[in-house]
Amino acid sequence: MAYTLQQLSDFHDIQTLKHRYFRAIDTADMALLSTLFTDDITVDYRSDGYRVQLAGHANMMEFLASSFNSDSLAMHHGHMPDIQLTGDTTATGIWYLEDIFIDLKSRNHCIGTAIYKDRYRKVANSWKIAHTEYDRVIELNQPLDDNITVTSHYLAKHGLKPEERKDISHLIQWKAG
Repeated sequence: MAYTLQQLSDFHDIQTLKHRYFRAIDTADMALLSTLFTDDITVDYRSDGYRVQLAGHANMMEFLASSFNSDSLAMHHGHMPDIQLTGDTTATGIWYLEDIFIDLKSRNHCIGTAIYKDRYRKVANSWKIAHTEYDRVIELNQPLDDNITVTSHYLAKHGLKPEERKDISHLIQWKAG
């Protein structure tokens, strides 16, 4: 299939959007994150241990800011994008996630993978995430080894401090395991 220059540009812009999302959550770049979502974004993250469901830009920003905080270390990589343009201003995407999340407060080290399924919408000539969801493929949780020394911790400087965080428990359902 031959693509138009506009379609090729849209593919590139959507990939850049998702790359910015991953980088911004790992660095607590709330200014960048706030530009990546539609006002009516919806979220559904599913794992055997939890489920996060939310709607609205403000809820998404609150969830991300309080999740990727000064007690966290995070690394998210999105691989193998499968993007479909469904209209001039709409698209879908599937991404394979590989991530590491360390909670220094609870001393938990999580590594895993997931399949993201997104919907995108072009708003004022800019692609934004309108819906995002994932299902975990692999999730391994283990206690953080007491002998580990953290020598670089970007979120300690840039993430919300404990007194700045909001209670996001209403957005997360923990499943008994």
